[in-house]
Formats: sequence, C-alpha cells, structure tokens
Amino acid sequence: MAVRASLLQATWNYERQQGLGWAFALAPALRRLYPDRERRLERLAEHTAYFNTQPTLASFALGVAAGLEEQRSDGAGPDADGMTRVKNVLGSSLAAIGDRMFWFTLRPLVACIGLALALSGSAAGAWVMWIGYNLIHQGLRGAGTFWGYRLGPAVLSGPLRQRLEGMVRAWAILGAGAVGAVTAVALVPHGVPRPLAFQITFAIALAFGLIAAQRHRPSPTEWALAAGVLSLVVTWPR
Repeated sequence: MAVRASLLQATWNYERQQGLGWAFALAPALRRLYPDRERRLERLAEHTAYFNTQPTLASFALGVAAGLEEQRSDGAGPDADGMTRVKNVLGSSLAAIGDRMFWFTLRPLVACIGLALALSGSAAGAWVMWIGYNLIHQGLRGAGTFWGYRLGPAVLSGPLRQRLEGMVRAWAILGAGAVGAVTAVALVPHGVPRPLAFQITFAIALAFGLIAAQRHRPSPTEWALAAGVLSLVVTWPR
C-alpha cells in the first residue's frame, strides 16, 4: 500500500481527484480481507469516490481505511457513509499539516541546502537535495501506513500530531537559516562580494520569484523547471 501510494495522483482528475489512485493503493488490503470477488469489487468501487489530501500523508489515511475495512470484513466497523466521513475528515486534517510540512518547509529547506552546495562548486548539491527530500518523504509515507493502521481514526488526535507539528516548526527555522546561507554564498562567494550590478539583479530576481510563487499558474514547479532549462542553455557553451 505504501509503495502504491506513490501513484496516488497518477490518475488525478477534476471529478474524483485522487479517488482512483486511492482505490489502487488500498487494493492489496481489500484482496486480503475480501476473498469473495464480488464483495471485494463492491468495496473497491466505493473507494474510487472523491478523495483529496496531501499526497505523502495520504498513507496515514490509507492505514486507517485498511483497519476499518478489516473491521467491516468481520461484520463490524462503519458502513459506506461512515467510511466516507472518516476519509473526508482525515483528508482535510492531513492536508492542513502536510502542505505546510512538505511544500512550505521541507522542500524549500532541502532545495536551499542543495543550492548552497552547488553555489560553492560541489556537484553533490542535486544529490543531497534529491536524497534528503526522499528519505523523509518516502520514510513518512511508509511509516504513516503502519501508524494509521495501528492508531485508527484517532491517528492525529494524540502525541503523533504534536510530533508532526514540531517537525514543521523545526524545518521552518532551519529553512529560514538555509535561505540566509544561500543568499550569503550567492552574494559573497569565498568572502569576495559580487559586483553591485549582480546584487541588484539577484534582489530583483528573488523578489520576482517570491511573487511568482504565489500564483497558481504557472506553478512554482514550472517556474523552477524553466529556470533550470534557462541555466543549462546559458552555461552549455562554456
């Protein structure tokens, strides 16, 4: 389930959003719990309904859903409407934490660390950014499935939520420091200040990037990819 959750948004659409990916990720649990094919397909069809949350922390909700389906297979647990309500509540709660945790803190943090290494001349910057993000990203995706299954619908009502919130605060502080470090490396490499024209251009580009990041289209990812392509084009002749 945790591995399949990586494809949660592979069939994203406006009608059901992550619903089809959710059903695909939950399918291994349903196969184990419902040997009867007709009953299993009925449950699977229920789970293709609308669902949306932060993709990484969706694994928490998947674990909860697997535990509740185990109860349903024994004749207990919630009915279809009750399962939908649990999924919707968890989806909203996980999105509130996950968006801040990954999009606004962890991703900028590891990007700044990788960028600082790249600006200092190290070729390891891209690897550090990629590995650093995915160790936490995939680690939480795997662990979240087990935590959700073990703790049930109350997975976010206890100490676990406090630990997640603490991680968000810690990464935000580290990210602020990393932004300062990158700015210092960019403006004063090896202790030698850049020319004034470079500093002004850098400040304008930074301001423009922050403004652009607030817009939905083009997305920050598209801006980043465009900047990367432009950088390759400019540096390729060298």
